[in-house]
Amino acid sequence: MSALLIRGGLVHDAVNAAPYTADILCKDGKITAVGADLAAPANCEIIDAAGMNVYPGFVEAHGHLGLDGYGIGYEGQDYNEYGDPVTPHLRAIDGIKPGDHALAEAAAAGVTTICTGPGSSNVLGGTFAAIKTVGRRVEDMIVKPEIAMKCAFGENPKRCYRDKANSSRMTTASRLREMLFKAREYDRKIKAAGDDESKLPAFDMKLNALLPVIRGEMPLKAHAHQADDMFTAIRIAKEFGVKLTLEHCTEGHLVADLLAAEGLPMAVGPTLGHASKYELRKKSWETPAALDKAGCQVSIITDAPVIPLKYLPICAGLAIKAGMDPFHALQAVTINPAKHGGIEDRVGSIEAGKDADIVVMDGSCFEISSVVKHVFINGAAQPTQVKFCEA
Repeated sequence: MSALLIRGGLVHDAVNAAPYTADILCKDGKITAVGADLAAPANCEIIDAAGMNVYPGFVEAHGHLGLDGYGIGYEGQDYNEYGDPVTPHLRAIDGIKPGDHALAEAAAAGVTTICTGPGSSNVLGGTFAAIKTVGRRVEDMIVKPEIAMKCAFGENPKRCYRDKANSSRMTTASRLREMLFKAREYDRKIKAAGDDESKLPAFDMKLNALLPVIRGEMPLKAHAHQADDMFTAIRIAKEFGVKLTLEHCTEGHLVADLLAAEGLPMAVGPTLGHASKYELRKKSWETPAALDKAGCQVSIITDAPVIPLKYLPICAGLAIKAGMDPFHALQAVTINPAKHGGIEDRVGSIEAGKDADIVVMDGSCFEISSVVKHVFINGAAQPTQVKFCEA
């Protein structure tokens, strides 16, 4: 792979609050240096970014893109398993469609990495993956194949599994507890068996999938809109001593001080659009600002495809309009979602050693009138205009 030098742009690195003019040198898909007057190596592609804004590739902390395809409707979606409310053994990487048009749209808009996966409806839905938004097969896109175990509270599991004995919040909580109890015992038996295979418990695929959660290697990723559902998720995580991230946090502004005391990563959204169900009636663009000001680590999400992912930075702009600090809003679509997904060593900021995922824009990323001039993913140039491909 040839070298790339982005020359003289105004760099918003998501680390330093003040932007600065600098060059960015990339080689073999990685950022190798950020500084003034960097020398261009032989066979280097040079991009003149003078007068332009340069950002890290934008990152989505939570959505379902690739599993819920563009224009395919219910019959084509793969992000919920409706035959069973408890499916921790499902994996996002087995359902992602690399050729989905919505992924190409996202990449063209500068959204270069997404955390995507199953289960907005299942009590336990399966594992999320972190992937780049370009690639011909999922193996070429993976940043990390399993980043979190999805669980859900509130309306969705009640509505979708009412006919499968899950019609109350109490039932949802009890089903999650039951699986965590069983996984903890399964883990205990495995450890007690040691090297004696004859003493191992009978293999259980669901419980085996939950071992990384029980062992503290992977967080539960809890879909929770209402304040009571967020605190139920926190309560259960504490009972079992497992890690937790909160997704959606629609009523977070009502209890921001209490949530801040918990120190959990929070993904807020989708806020753009209509309140399509009871749980969303209090959604507000003030929520990211309120949580941020309280001291929470905030990521702004589209929950794509609920909101098209290409509008992720615009959502951050709307949060700024409602009172969020602009630098923190940038972090909410770059480094914070990278931390949320446990992939901050690879993406989310412009720093030497990280993936060369870089966006060059004429104008601010927060403004709808701005134009994306260049997108690089792993140092490779991507189209900034997307056409439908013929089948």
